[in-house]
Amino acid sequence: MRSDARAAALFLTPAMVIIGFFFLLPAAAAFLLSLTDFDIYALGDIHNVRLVGLRNYHDLLHNAVFWRALLNTIYFTLVGGPLTVIVALGAALLLNAKAARWKSLFRTIYFAPVVTTIVAVAIVWRYLYHPRFGLFNRVLDLIGIGPIDWLGDTRWAMPAIILLAVWKNFGYQMIIFVAGLQSIPEELYESARIDGAGPWQQFRHVTVPMLAPTFLFVGIITAISFLQFFAEPYVMTRGGPLDATLSMVMLMYEQGFRWWNMGNGAAIAFILFLFIIGGTLLQLWVQKRRA
Repeated sequence: MRSDARAAALFLTPAMVIIGFFFLLPAAAAFLLSLTDFDIYALGDIHNVRLVGLRNYHDLLHNAVFWRALLNTIYFTLVGGPLTVIVALGAALLLNAKAARWKSLFRTIYFAPVVTTIVAVAIVWRYLYHPRFGLFNRVLDLIGIGPIDWLGDTRWAMPAIILLAVWKNFGYQMIIFVAGLQSIPEELYESARIDGAGPWQQFRHVTVPMLAPTFLFVGIITAISFLQFFAEPYVMTRGGPLDATLSMVMLMYEQGFRWWNMGNGAAIAFILFLFIIGGTLLQLWVQKRRA
């Protein structure tokens, strides 16, 4: 056993050192920074930094803009995340169907948005959402619906960005679902058909339970990604209108790199970090209860 433990330690040590240096150490430094009033004056002279304890967190909890950004981030994650998973699963089922042709071609087409630069995609979609010349309003005009100011209306700005995010991200989850579907033994479907199960019963009682580990992994990575959304509102709306698309990361960026309130920005980052950890643990707990 000692030789096995020694071998395991040798294999794990390099990875743990890298994780500690690039993740644990920056996280600890961000937490310490959030306990100070580090600002632009501290850049000139480190002696201007003062330890303020939890004052940054107290100020954030009494800041209406922070709560708006937090609610926007939760809304974006709870709506956009499940939609992305559903679209990805639907595309994976279509690609994995026996009657499907040109699977490699469609897999490439669906995955292409994932590897496309988000800034370029956001710029293109901003023109698609143009209230007068955009493609979406042209289609609505054909069916007799008046134009919508997608990015200038507080009711439609966040749904418009969610639609973009779903289109941009579902291809990655789709590839994972395809791998999960291909790992399900065909004998299970044959047994279900012999027992008289139709397509819906096979999907509900065979596909979904066998994809449980895949759902867990996809759910975690999707939640982490959506909680950190930044480029979409930054390029398309600048957080507007009236902070309707302001996210936690965007608020952190503005506090830290626009107003140089680095301590305040670090506090926002650490709160977001706690939300990501909490969401991950919640999904693990739900999966454990289902198992």
